[in-house]
Amino acid sequence: MIDLHQYQAITFDCYGTLIDWETGLLTAIKPILTSHHVNLQDDAILENFADFESQLEQGEYISYREVLQKVVQKFSEKFDFAPTELEINSLANSIQDWQPFADTVAALKLLKQKFQLVIISNVDDDLFAFSAKKLEVEFDQIITAQQVKSYKPSLKNFQQAIEKIKLPTEKILHVAASVYHDIIPAKSLGFSAVWVNRRMGQTGSGATLASIGEPDLEVPDLKTLATYIQ
Repeated sequence: MIDLHQYQAITFDCYGTLIDWETGLLTAIKPILTSHHVNLQDDAILENFADFESQLEQGEYISYREVLQKVVQKFSEKFDFAPTELEINSLANSIQDWQPFADTVAALKLLKQKFQLVIISNVDDDLFAFSAKKLEVEFDQIITAQQVKSYKPSLKNFQQAIEKIKLPTEKILHVAASVYHDIIPAKSLGFSAVWVNRRMGQTGSGATLASIGEPDLEVPDLKTLATYIQ
């Protein structure tokens, strides 16, 4: 067990950690597939998404809105259907409706009393703005993929956070649900890392690539993390 009182700042992944992105993804993608008579189980939809998204984020930088548009196109190519323009845009547009996990807002408000709170997210500024309103706290720094022109697990996103926070890494705690995007790169730079295992008890790897990392602490939700710090 790590001593959480040694930190001055907490950096958060947003989607999957604070915002329930798997529900948001399924709510947006399933109607597209159904309208084209493609029947996939939820786990298969999420794991295809994880594969497509990671491919698109590894190449030359494109906006996250474009990533999500191309994800829909990759589904159409793999499952042989022609998406409408509305469908191509619907996944990115759906982000404005994605909701925080039930424990997120209360936990953030509690943590805000003791720590700087920082976002490190693979998203565009305008898309995160929709989510920021729902999170109901003021973040001290917001680092997006659009600002850095790269996507986690690139180290550049975390290095940008270190520069903005102006604290040594031993004073920063990174909190995230994705081992692939967050835990592995954060640990490689000297961050302590908490894995919020939102998929605890579920099968499959969900909307992120299956990876093995070594977090300093594993919790099922943010409420549990917040109780450790009280």
